[in-house]
Amino acid sequence: MKPTFQLRYWNQINGWLLVLPAVFMISLFTHYPIVSNLFHSLFSMGTATRPEIFIGLENYKYLLDDDIFWKVLKNNFIYSLCTVPFSIGIALCMALLINRNIRGRSLVRMSFFTPTVLPMIAVANIWLFFYTPEYGLFDQIFGFFGGDSHNWLGNPDSALYCLIVMVIWKESGFFMVFYLAALQQLSPELKEAGLVEGSGSWYYFRRVTFPLLMPTTLFVTVNAVVNSFKLVDHLVIMTKGGPDNATSLLLYYIYENAFSFWDTSYAATLTVVLVLILAAITIFQFAVVEKRIHYQ
Repeated sequence: MKPTFQLRYWNQINGWLLVLPAVFMISLFTHYPIVSNLFHSLFSMGTATRPEIFIGLENYKYLLDDDIFWKVLKNNFIYSLCTVPFSIGIALCMALLINRNIRGRSLVRMSFFTPTVLPMIAVANIWLFFYTPEYGLFDQIFGFFGGDSHNWLGNPDSALYCLIVMVIWKESGFFMVFYLAALQQLSPELKEAGLVEGSGSWYYFRRVTFPLLMPTTLFVTVNAVVNSFKLVDHLVIMTKGGPDNATSLLLYYIYENAFSFWDTSYAATLTVVLVLILAAITIFQFAVVEKRIHYQ
């Protein structure tokens, strides 16, 4: 009895020792920054001559009256509602295409995945050329058919949607990989059984393939939502949040307050709001959506 107890005890000790480095790193770079950021948001902005002072919830009261914050938040939700479903839908279509036995499948896979491996700064510069008025790619195409030049990134009505198109182009290939891996794990016997029963391609996809892909869809959706709230690189290169904050997103607004205006306290307040939004969305996805996923 005693050796068994000692063995169990040392197994527990060894287990904790194995996970201790990961727990330390997560606590240092995730949990501690969240707590520190929440604490920092309760103080005023400090300077070299005026130290920080405790002001409680004053930063949060100011946030509620900040018109730019509400505009940025609206932009971010529009951006998320457009990029997430379209990126996932296109990724699924691409995965279904290259999962079939088509000619040049390897080349097609590479072309679909290439935008994903390109650096974000390079992607931003490529699309900046596409959107350049008069001699950019899009204006050249429209000019060939008799269309007029358009200031794509300088028009508040079109600038945000131009960014959305670019991000969908870049992220779809990344999500495609997960769907392709999931499709290749499906048993071919299911397809054979469907053919024997006389089910068409659309019926088989709707009743068999897509339900079995729901766990992958949930995983991809969570990643897509998180990605939609952390765009900074493209904005710095292409629009810097303009024109008139039409393309400013929440994380870029945090970056702007922290490193352009040096208002680190208000940036900490905005970061708390961002963390709460992402936590609420993630909890909803796993607590509500995951319960609807049933597969064998």
